[in-house]
Amino acid sequence: MRVSPYRNCATLFFLAISLLHAQSAQPNDEQVRDRADALLKQMTIEEKAGQLNQASGRIIKGFADDKPDAAIRAGKVGSVLWQVDVHELNRLQHIAVDESRLHIPLLMAFDVIHGYRIIFPVPLAMASSWDPSVEEQAQHAAAEDARAAEIQWTFTPMLDIARDARWGRIVEGAGEDPYLGAAMAWAQVRGFQGDQLSPTTILACAKHFAGYGAAEGGRDYDSSYIPEELLRNVYFPPFHAAVDAGVGSLMSAYMDLNDVPAAGNRWLLHDVLRDEWGFKGFVVSDALAVGNLVTHGFAADKEDAAYRAFHAGLNMDMASNTTITYLPKLLSEGKITQAQLDDAVRPILEAKIRLGLFEHPYSDETKMDAVLNRQSTRDLERKLAARSMVLLKDDNNILPLPKSVRKIALIGPLADSADDLEGGWSPETLFGDPSKSHPVTIAAGIRNKLAANAEVNVISGPPLRREYPAMLDIIQGKKQIPEPTAAEVRDWLARAEKAAKSADIVIAVMGEAANMSGEASSRSSLALPGIQQPMLELIASVGKPIVLVLVNGRPLDIRWASEHIPAILEAWFPGTEGGDAVADVLFGDVNPGGKLPVTWPRDAGQEPLYYNHNRTHDPDDAPNFTSRYWDLNSKPLYPFGYGLSYAKFSVSNLRVTSQIKANETAKVSVDVANTSNTAGDAVVQIYIHQRAGSASRPVRELKGFRRVTLAPGQSQTLTFPLGPDELSFWSPQTKIRAVEPGTFDVWAGQDSTADLHATLDVTPN
Repeated sequence: MRVSPYRNCATLFFLAISLLHAQSAQPNDEQVRDRADALLKQMTIEEKAGQLNQASGRIIKGFADDKPDAAIRAGKVGSVLWQVDVHELNRLQHIAVDESRLHIPLLMAFDVIHGYRIIFPVPLAMASSWDPSVEEQAQHAAAEDARAAEIQWTFTPMLDIARDARWGRIVEGAGEDPYLGAAMAWAQVRGFQGDQLSPTTILACAKHFAGYGAAEGGRDYDSSYIPEELLRNVYFPPFHAAVDAGVGSLMSAYMDLNDVPAAGNRWLLHDVLRDEWGFKGFVVSDALAVGNLVTHGFAADKEDAAYRAFHAGLNMDMASNTTITYLPKLLSEGKITQAQLDDAVRPILEAKIRLGLFEHPYSDETKMDAVLNRQSTRDLERKLAARSMVLLKDDNNILPLPKSVRKIALIGPLADSADDLEGGWSPETLFGDPSKSHPVTIAAGIRNKLAANAEVNVISGPPLRREYPAMLDIIQGKKQIPEPTAAEVRDWLARAEKAAKSADIVIAVMGEAANMSGEASSRSSLALPGIQQPMLELIASVGKPIVLVLVNGRPLDIRWASEHIPAILEAWFPGTEGGDAVADVLFGDVNPGGKLPVTWPRDAGQEPLYYNHNRTHDPDDAPNFTSRYWDLNSKPLYPFGYGLSYAKFSVSNLRVTSQIKANETAKVSVDVANTSNTAGDAVVQIYIHQRAGSASRPVRELKGFRRVTLAPGQSQTLTFPLGPDELSFWSPQTKIRAVEPGTFDVWAGQDSTADLHATLDVTPN
């Protein structure tokens, strides 16, 4: 698959015009701009500043002191967030449409990261499918659900490249690779927005622009120091792909980027985003980030913060009330112009017009539950969850398990947990009614798969505990889980051992609780939390066939398991139907075909760890090379792109156009065959390396991939392009992106260690 990030009034009169447009086809760009300009001519300065103000729709400590009714009525709010009660959202919308002077509807926003009521696998899991259609299908369903619930804007996709598994928000993105990340970015934008915004889609928001995933030490919110060549070659491509796909909004990042906070970084938000890439949408800050320019030591005070953010190119202020407070004063003092203010407001009005909010501002509450409870969405979630799982190990073909098994010991704190399978950012469990979310636990999924007389003995504790409470736990007012006593630990271990001894097969379900991944959830260690490691070692010592199922939002330290547990399935946080999906894979109704979108470390001490690093003075493939560390093998536990299947595949007969000019495109062809008696999915991957040029280049870079289903004995020839999109890079010496003549290595295979090799010579034009 080729995915390149570089390819290609609301007076009665205005309302009458709106109704006429509603009866016609979707308005074109000129019509949308004319309608927005007609509104701008009627708006006061305060009303314009109001469109740049996003207010909290509920009382959250630190964000809002009261409901924003009065401000909405006065036209001082353009968007509302942190509210999922559809009745309350409709109430607020009625205030805007019925009671404000110009009747401009609000843009209702929420973090619909991977589903609304039916929760799909976390984004890192969906990226593990190596199938962009998974992301597009999931986010299309999420968009339909969110729109039915009066949400028209989501703060996703998160496109931050993450090379450090300690960083908690790795779970929200597509992993470490810019090419795979760009493919998933494009798919998510298309899933949310469709071919164009309409009354049936929602506005996507690519975040966090840019470099947020490179926080020092993997510590959330910490500064990022990224040279321009890495920004342009690694961290920018997914964002550029989203812009090319038509994303309507971007979110600036929290942190300092090379000592300039992203929310006040004009080079990012204006020079690159608008001047170079031609972005026409609007930029929203992350929560409180405009006001926190003072906290950074970047702005002198809140007024200075409002000026710096606005001057940098930021349109909307999320919840800090800085812009609405100071922008009119800045205009009256001549620090900003009326034209600049109009330019900032216009794309927000245009988005509302394209979304059809002037014609369809409300959700039909009587029809919402019918949409949110669709069986078809649950069926899709189950399918995509299974498609996103990665088989890490299967010695002696212990998997798939026989459905005839009569006695299973299902052990671990996540074996029967409903709260954790969906991962973070489930809107209704966060701010709505948790009872509306009904995840299928892994215990339930396994029981659903087996005969009625089969025994599933569940030992599901002790609960996993964060030493410090998660941010979302604080918002929800959840009580901290107490640490188990020594006696309780001994009891859990004894019960687990007893269950294992009496079972025919042992399934250990271990990993992380949902609140251990995500925002403000970085970790210094990647070890299995709590008593999971000693519990795993104990039940493995019993000698029964054992499978480890991982439920988590990042790679974990499973060195011991990789040596002693015969079968390991990475399920990630699989979503609402996760339990059934896990059972589908374990018992062979679905053949796993996912691949890792990250390099899997042995230990947190290796981080950051990623496959596309540069060669060094003493390369790790040199004959005399031993280790970067004297106390640990520096190689990953599992390489980027890795994943097994119940089927076996061969990749052969690599053919590459021998020579092209720099402006031409080479053809890469390779044969993939299913050499087993089981149908399955192969993911063929193409990597390149430029041997010499104006700058050192990574040892390997992913530049093509395709997932194909093959019947037993079936083979297929796959073809990939290698042209300017794939071969070019931005050089720190030339300061441009170009294809440099020279020799390129080309590899094809099933992960980043592929050894099927050919070369391509590129000559000057």
